[in-house]
Amino acid sequence: MKALVLFACLLASVAGSSQAEEKPSRPNILVILADDCTHSDLSFHGGENAKTPNLDAFAKQGTVFERAYVSMAMCAPCRSEFYSGRLPIRNGCAWNQAASRPGTRSMPHYLGELGYRVGLAGKTHIKPATVYPFEEVSGFDENCVREPTLPHSLDGVKRFISRDAAQPFCLVVALTEPHVPWVMGDAGAYPPRSIKLPPNLADTPRTRQDFGRYLAEITYMDGQVGEILKALEDAKLDSNTLVVFSSEQGAQFPGNKWTNYDTGLHTSIVARWPGVVPAGRRTPALVQYADVLPTFIELAGGKPDAAVFDGSSFASVLRGASDKHREFTYGMHNNYPEGPPYPIRSISDGEWRYIRNLTPERTYIEKHLMGRTEHNPYWGSWVFTATENPRHLHLVERFLHRPSEELYHTSEDRFEMKNLAADPAHAEIKARLAKELDRHLADQLDPGVPLDTPAASEAANKLSPLYPGKP
Repeated sequence: MKALVLFACLLASVAGSSQAEEKPSRPNILVILADDCTHSDLSFHGGENAKTPNLDAFAKQGTVFERAYVSMAMCAPCRSEFYSGRLPIRNGCAWNQAASRPGTRSMPHYLGELGYRVGLAGKTHIKPATVYPFEEVSGFDENCVREPTLPHSLDGVKRFISRDAAQPFCLVVALTEPHVPWVMGDAGAYPPRSIKLPPNLADTPRTRQDFGRYLAEITYMDGQVGEILKALEDAKLDSNTLVVFSSEQGAQFPGNKWTNYDTGLHTSIVARWPGVVPAGRRTPALVQYADVLPTFIELAGGKPDAAVFDGSSFASVLRGASDKHREFTYGMHNNYPEGPPYPIRSISDGEWRYIRNLTPERTYIEKHLMGRTEHNPYWGSWVFTATENPRHLHLVERFLHRPSEELYHTSEDRFEMKNLAADPAHAEIKARLAKELDRHLADQLDPGVPLDTPAASEAANKLSPLYPGKP
């Protein structure tokens, strides 16, 4: 009899232990977005300069996605893609400063229907409110070009995440660093002469000075990340919260933001969920911002509809069950109103990148980068030194004048400095990527050149011959 009692107690103990260790099926979700941060400038992606102790520790606690991409290297389009699960043409925000098409549904709709509270703190840069009805959470500056950024407070975040223990939450904290102007943080921690500039930037004293100020903002942003994670820990919510960090698109240097190069479209994604997402792991799975919302929906207990989204769930990758997701990621750029029209389309398989410049006869101009000298004085130093420095001349000409086709072996040429499009040895690779890009553009009903015009931009939220799109 005693043996039976002991055996029953043992079973109860094991069952209780199993239940205690079992993870709830629906996590809280916390997203932390940086602003205009080139992924390769972060140390856990190979960056050699920026000091990011909080992100370095966070990366070791979760899974680092080595091949994650946005579809447009501009704030409004990539955030609209992230929140809607639809690529720019389908959600309507295919230009910077544009709005998504009325009727588009997004994260607050889908997760709200699954019982989540869905909030947003900090930068928005998405519209209209009917498409993105996030609960407003106070504490972080919404204006990414304010000089300086307003002081931040964790009070709103703490209230939101702790408000109702019975209801799961999804909170996006959208930081405004390291977006220009680079005025936050301690630039003195980055002496210009000690900086190791990436090879796609011209090495001028002004570039080094401004790059140091940019690095200081990355470190300032890293401090904010640390404070947010500490607030989650203090609330004892870290064990059942999926935390996702992303760096958004590349920084405001030539060849990064507003381009289809890897340093523009490649983003950092790091995910942590203790006991579910493997720690200390790096995955080569190819993912895109449009995949994030379907992933959240699946983790929240829903079933993302493949007919609605351009993305698909990579929950199996998060759980460590797979290192494969997409076969291709797609990129595009419409330059108006950031400058005169200059449409670009691209595709990557994670190893190779194929870029198609639709109007190569034109000169590429980005007015913020090349014209606003109070934010970007380094561009003038590139042009001024190009007379005597052949490498600087090459970088200037590479930025202003582009061929109809570009092909880069990105896995071996990280900064995509050698265009292999005319090399017969790689003709088969180029043809394969070009064929898939054509298929994708047809699927998206992308008209190409007519899309990057003032008329199309003004008709962004209307279905018309200039702006076709799937309902």
